[in-house]
Amino acid sequence: MIKKLRIKFTALALTALFVLLAVIVVGMNLLNYKSVVDEADATLSLMSRNKGIFPNLEKGRPNTLPPDMSPEIPFESRFFSVFVNETGEIVHTDTRHIFTVDDSTATQYAEEVLEKNATYGFTQNFRYIRTSETNGTRITFLDCGRKLDLCRDFALSSIAISLLGYALIAIAVCFFVGKFIQPIAESYEKQKRFITDAGHEIKTPLTIISANADVLKMDIGDNECLDDIQQQTKRLTSLTNELVYLARMEETKNPMQMIEFPVSDIIQDTATPFQTLAQTQGKELSCQVQPMLSMCGNDKAISQLVSLLLDNALKYSPKGSRIILNFKKQGKKLVLTVSNTSVTELSNENLRHVFDRFYRTDASRNSETGGHGIGLSIAQAIVSAHKGKISAAVSDEDTFLITASFPAQTT
Repeated sequence: MIKKLRIKFTALALTALFVLLAVIVVGMNLLNYKSVVDEADATLSLMSRNKGIFPNLEKGRPNTLPPDMSPEIPFESRFFSVFVNETGEIVHTDTRHIFTVDDSTATQYAEEVLEKNATYGFTQNFRYIRTSETNGTRITFLDCGRKLDLCRDFALSSIAISLLGYALIAIAVCFFVGKFIQPIAESYEKQKRFITDAGHEIKTPLTIISANADVLKMDIGDNECLDDIQQQTKRLTSLTNELVYLARMEETKNPMQMIEFPVSDIIQDTATPFQTLAQTQGKELSCQVQPMLSMCGNDKAISQLVSLLLDNALKYSPKGSRIILNFKKQGKKLVLTVSNTSVTELSNENLRHVFDRFYRTDASRNSETGGHGIGLSIAQAIVSAHKGKISAAVSDEDTFLITASFPAQTT
């Protein structure tokens, strides 16, 4: 559990960090690009009002540029314009203010813009604007190549720096995650030790109570109070044993011994006695076990898993219903499923908690069956110890299905 918690914490922290960095980097680059476009559009808008060029600017004359525009922009900018008459024919090009574009190239750019039929836009590294004039349309182009190059360089630099920072923080998180969850791990270990120690301490008085009840019963004969004491003592003893077993299953220091064994035979042998039990309850148990399958695991634990699942299905299925156990190999997995008709309606909220300790969908009905609400928790621990997965689902509205999958043996 602690290992899973460490993995989940690390994954959540790194995912949140990645999303945050992605939002920051994307946001900065979008704002940077928008700034370039807005500045280019403001410059083009100014030139479009002056037939594709800047107003006549000379030293000593008043500045006619907008207040937010640098007076150096007219001398830094590279631009050209093309005039198109009403019939769509290019009649004039002005390439005096740019060295890399001649009249033929300017004509090609203008034709591309005419095909796009847009007022603003980019054609390669040139931002353009189309404005209507007397007897035609003027297309003014502004060279934004240097600023776009700066945008691209900034984007690459910001991404590289963000990835480097992400890698460093990821290393730090992986290094310190143990310290972050150490209090939780210590609390969890103390809880498991408490359950194990308390279980051993409780067993002795329970044994004494049970023995004294037996002696009293021999002295005074049948007695309803003594019967209740014996029944509740058995329930408490069973619950204590299950809690101790579950605590031991979750101890990583004492893993169960794993060997290769014929799992098909174990499952069939374990399920066979339940068929007779099902008949006595007016139910039908159908076992479909693929023969000759083997797995690496603990045969006693797998046998207990089958017993727990079948016992759960028998307890919580109505009379006259059918219980189906299916075990087969699917690809690289061994899949065990147990399905039964549920006596209560199960919601998605119920399914999320069926493997929790002491969880009951119907407390009154479960009390009548004698269950403690811990059997499926033990089943989940057994499956996890075998590096498998277990899940619960509802099909056909009232059919409860538990699926456990294990890695298959490779030959």
